Amino acid sequence: MSRIAIAGAGAFGTALAVTLAQAGRPVTLWARNADAARDMVKTRENPRLPGVPLPENVTVTADLDALRSCDPVLLSVPMQALAGFLRDAAATLDGRALVACCKGVDMTTGRGPTAIIAGACPTAVPAVLTGPSFAADIARGLPTALTLACVDPDHGTALQERLSTPTLRLYRSGDPVGAELGGALKNIMAIAAGIVIGAGLGDSARAALMTRGFAEMQRFARAQGAEAETLAGLSGFGDLVLTCTSTQSRNFRYGAALGQGAYFDPQITVEGAATARAVAAIAQARGIDMPVTQSVAQVIDGQRSIAEAVKTLLSRPLKEE
Repeated sequence: MSRIAIAGAGAFGTALAVTLAQAGRPVTLWARNADAARDMVKTRENPRLPGVPLPENVTVTADLDALRSCDPVLLSVPMQALAGFLRDAAATLDGRALVACCKGVDMTTGRGPTAIIAGACPTAVPAVLTGPSFAADIARGLPTALTLACVDPDHGTALQERLSTPTLRLYRSGDPVGAELGGALKNIMAIAAGIVIGAGLGDSARAALMTRGFAEMQRFARAQGAEAETLAGLSGFGDLVLTCTSTQSRNFRYGAALGQGAYFDPQITVEGAATARAVAAIAQARGIDMPVTQSVAQVIDGQRSIAEAVKTLLSRPLKEE
């Protein structure tokens, strides 16, 4: 059986490598930065996951050719970098099962990860792995459940069996569009929830925001051809709950900093910011009612203050739920 490869040695990619290797599956972990790869080989640890040793059957490399014999390949690169990565790596990766582990919508094209995979690698089998999870929890072996979505049921079943571990339970779905939209859209709502808490608006306001935000998520997903039931599962509702209520979420912390008017490190990747801009543009062009998303995009871009956004949301016409 071929090795499993993970392209992207950030916290999440490394956590997946650790849990898969601990379950007895040899893993090749590819890092974009050669110096970082050498340091990980030497220390057997990723500084983004301090205190988590890399098992012996994890091979760290910066050589893209090392992925040529691996199948499946888990793509754990940032969403906005996925298209560029696949342009460079298509000749190496095409024809394999390629599992997107990033969450978001490409700002340039408005496409999700499986569509980007299909466009760059036409003979690959696209899939998406998403759901409520933090890298530190997976790496520490804490129980986690995710959605593995693939249009092809046979390949989906094979990936589910190959990538599940005693502590990482995967539920199969045939709706990758719905699964990836759930993972993307919840990041927008996590920023909004962070703003609510950071601005001191209270837990009741956060609960209302999450509920109305979830309605937006379903509305947008249905308009994109996804199944509403998918959004009610781990990749939608489950991930929404996690990221809107935990300070481990980068999107929530970013929103809280906005709400407090505090500094937030620009080096930290916040996928929800780019996703909010992309989804707001799509929603406006297609006439999809997305008031929370539009407000988040406007606040991020400095087009509207938080006070103005709250006033606008509260002054919307009263209606039946």
